[in-house]
Amino acid sequence: MKNAFSLSFCVILLTLTSTFAQKKPIKLGVVGLTHGHVGWILSREAKDDIIMVGIVETNRDLAQRLSNKHGFPMEIVFNTMEEMIAAVKPDAVAGFGNIYDHLAIVETCAPKGIHVMVEKPLAVSLEHAKKMEALAKKHKIHLLTNYETSWYPTNLKAYELLREGSIGDLRKVIVRDGHKGPKKIGVSPEFLNFLTDPKLNGGGAIMDFGCYGANLMTWLQQGKRPNSVTAVTQQLQPENNPKVDDDATIILTYDSAMAILEPSWNWPIGRKDMEIYGVKGAIYADNRHDLRLRISEGYSGYKEEAFKLGERDTPYDEPFALFASVIRGETTLGSYDPYSLENNMITMEILEAAVQSSKSQRTIQLKN
Repeated sequence: MKNAFSLSFCVILLTLTSTFAQKKPIKLGVVGLTHGHVGWILSREAKDDIIMVGIVETNRDLAQRLSNKHGFPMEIVFNTMEEMIAAVKPDAVAGFGNIYDHLAIVETCAPKGIHVMVEKPLAVSLEHAKKMEALAKKHKIHLLTNYETSWYPTNLKAYELLREGSIGDLRKVIVRDGHKGPKKIGVSPEFLNFLTDPKLNGGGAIMDFGCYGANLMTWLQQGKRPNSVTAVTQQLQPENNPKVDDDATIILTYDSAMAILEPSWNWPIGRKDMEIYGVKGAIYADNRHDLRLRISEGYSGYKEEAFKLGERDTPYDEPFALFASVIRGETTLGSYDPYSLENNMITMEILEAAVQSSKSQRTIQLKN
């Protein structure tokens, strides 16, 4: 009886130890503080999935300013990735600097087996993206790209309705993203500096907001590459964005569908919305929580159903929970999920073609 009790106790102890080890927080390093989205991790409540252990930022004034605001100690701020990695040994890093530096982050972290998540887009160019992909695959690390719209319950519902055949075969998608412009909405000087630099950002609005529509369309099409990409850009605020475009229209053609992406720093309102049209109806993802489904009736009528959606279930409700879950092996990304490397390589191909098209004033053929 005593031996049986001892054996049972040992089994329970081993189970608890295993569970604790599995749930040990992922040690996260943050590389760069200039991206305006860095507040997402700096203001994140303490949880058992991820713990921020180090920051890389050479701008000490910026680091001190954010330290005062968010409460992290300046002792965890380092000048280089090598110093941070040696000191705190992170399991993963999140990139919150300029987009050009994404390649350098992967070049440093991948050989060390450190997983990487970057803010959208994946890279400034397809060339950089291909190098990042090769490193991630060679060293078997996860390389994720975070888009705010990945966490929108309306986008998931729209995807599900389309896959269920609610509106019939897909014919057209219109995606509109943007705001009044980075300077007009008052982003930090550090953020503005790289957003309006063609080298550090890869372009202006065409990259900053064009990536959202390309990413969503690749997801809706489950990895189908467009046959062609045509893009037109304008510079409507030369006084604010002298080196880059601030308004773009991108047209993607597929065998039986079309997408129109409208990224802009000239919208009078902030927006991230999507319209999906099929042969039987339409889906309007108006914002994060509001969605409308219209089904055709008669010659020109329709019936409409409105949805008010709550947040997605964890870990799909925010980037860091998902990042930790993927690293732990608890979550496997589906084919062409918005944050997956497979999706974002096609997204980068679309963006590269869009930039080429706008500069050459011709359509870029991607098929074959």
